[in-house]
Amino acid sequence: MTAQKLKQHWLALAILLAVAGLFLLLILVPIAGAGLDYHEEKSNLLFKMQKQQKIAARKELTMRQLESLRQRIEQQKFFNQENTESLVSADLQNLVKTAVTDAGGQLNSTQGIPGKTENGFTRVAVRVRLTATTETLRNLLNTIGDAVPLMIIDQIDITPLRGVHNRNMVKPEVNSQLNISFQVMTFMRGGKS
Repeated sequence: MTAQKLKQHWLALAILLAVAGLFLLLILVPIAGAGLDYHEEKSNLLFKMQKQQKIAARKELTMRQLESLRQRIEQQKFFNQENTESLVSADLQNLVKTAVTDAGGQLNSTQGIPGKTENGFTRVAVRVRLTATTETLRNLLNTIGDAVPLMIIDQIDITPLRGVHNRNMVKPEVNSQLNISFQVMTFMRGGKS
């Protein structure tokens, strides 16, 4: 073989390699890259699907637990069982009156406050005014806090009663009585009736 023919063979081989390399760069590399992207996306989708299958498998257990929780709440009677807001208000006023009397306080007044309905529950409130000592107030708050159905105290205002002035004494007599006003509320299921 002559040098000219050898040069032509090397040149033809170089051109062939250049065309093959260009073919690889332009056609096969993007196809391989897309294949890798699809494989990664497939893996992510499989992971998400397995996660959703686990969640779906727990659905029955979660629904049973939710129903059990609802039954326990019903059994504990956190909500007032009366049918109308008026009955709930009257019941609440009687409960407060009994609690104040049992604690040793003097009930001055109770006044029903219009209820407010939110999220399927009606809040029924009563404004209470009473006179009591600190110990009586503590006992009353404990009684209301432990009550069933659930009662919540809000907007409490406590002021001491003034002592009695005696003309023979320079200082007024100390009075341990407190003027107390607050709202106590409870909840019932459903809207206003």
